[in-house]
Amino acid sequence: MAQPHPRPPSADDGHPEDGHSSSGGEFERPSKTQLKKEMHELQELGEALVALPDDRVVDLPISETLRDAVAEYKRTRSFEGKRRQMQYIGKLMRKNDVEPIREAVAAMRLGRAKDALALHEAERWRVELLASDDALTRWMGEHPGGDLQQLRSLIRAARKDAAATPEQRNGRAYRELFQFIKEHSIRHE
Repeated sequence: MAQPHPRPPSADDGHPEDGHSSSGGEFERPSKTQLKKEMHELQELGEALVALPDDRVVDLPISETLRDAVAEYKRTRSFEGKRRQMQYIGKLMRKNDVEPIREAVAAMRLGRAKDALALHEAERWRVELLASDDALTRWMGEHPGGDLQQLRSLIRAARKDAAATPEQRNGRAYRELFQFIKEHSIRHE
């Protein structure tokens, strides 16, 4: 009599050593697609990490090896050298807690966004102050304690400069008014 052949094991057998579980949970390996996605995210985070200023990288709770790799990346000049160093940084990041890096990058981006917003606000005030004397009253209401005489003088000079012919304009008063507004807006916050 012929012996029945044993059935070959299938993926549904639930052998932990092959990474699968019939109970569907604890032994599941991430898919290739998921692993690739995670590696791309780490690559992008690594690129953001090397873009951080040195003083922010020094304070991060990362391994010394990763810190040295970032410094080496910044010293590297060739395209191929930078590409390889970035791959190495990505490899090292897999062994580090990336959450502090994410937080540092987010804080840096938020700071830049706030700076850009402050510049737009200063520009808006400059346009309003040059267009209308009522804007000066609003400015003083929002920024008490400012040097009203200096502000009036800067507005007058900027208006005079704007009224001059293009050959006679130097733009200095316009820039000085912007600097005054920017400095006093920052102090007010």
